[in-house]
Order: sequence, then structure tokens, then C-alpha cells
Amino acid sequence: MTESVDHPPAAADTLAAAAGAPPAAVDHPLVSAVKPLVDAMGAELLGPDQAQPDDVVLAWEGRDVIAVRLPQLSDSLDHILAAMERRHGMPLADLDRKAKQSVVRTLEARGAFSVRHGVETVASALGVSRFTVYNYLNREHAAKGE
Repeated sequence: MTESVDHPPAAADTLAAAAGAPPAAVDHPLVSAVKPLVDAMGAELLGPDQAQPDDVVLAWEGRDVIAVRLPQLSDSLDHILAAMERRHGMPLADLDRKAKQSVVRTLEARGAFSVRHGVETVASALGVSRFTVYNYLNREHAAKGE
């Protein structure tokens, strides 16, 4: 007589579920928990057997379940800009000056300007010059007394 034991889904099933597989695939609780964060960062979920040295392998109860491939910083900035466009419901270049200044404040808080060519990328997305982005940043720093 064989006893039935419930096991967490295999990594392949977990990955398929994370990638939006058919309802037959069962989500692992860890994947369900981290997927919104992974999506927000623009990262990629992989099976743990596909992990490369720079990937983050997540384990559940001592068993590797999923690997997270973090995006390059420049890709993250593009992802953040696209998310901000979705949030505003229009291209960032179509926002008024006050809204653009708010976008620059948010991006600065998220480290967007520490990325190489960050100012240029943001200026392009906002439809303004680099000089204008620097002015927004300087005004913000002056208002904070920095």
C-alpha cells in the first residue's frame, strides 16, 4: 500500500505558473509572494537549475524553488519610467511642469540619477532637456536646504 504525500510543485511547474502558465500549473507560495516584487523591479523568474552566479536563488523549507535574475540598472530605469507612464495614464512628456517635477523627485528617491546616463534617459522620457532635469533637482535640493 502506497501512502500519498503532498510535495511542493516541481521547479518547472513553479516556473511555468509564475510565467502565467495554464491553470493546471500550481503556484508555489513563495513564487506567489515574490512575483509582484519581481515584476515591479523588471526582474525575471527562472528555475533554480538555470541560475547563474549573479542570480538570487530563493529556497523554501531548505529546497531551492526559484531563481530571480535582477535586471541591469539601466533596464530598471526604463522599467520604472514605463510604470510611471502607466500610473499617470499618459506619456511622461505630456505631463505638466508640476507633475514632471514630481516625477523627477520620485526618480531621485529611487536612485535613477545614479545610473549612467540617467539624467539623459529621464530628460528624454519627460520631453525636456538635461538642463531642465538638473534645474528640477537643484530646486528640490534648495527647498530641502541642502
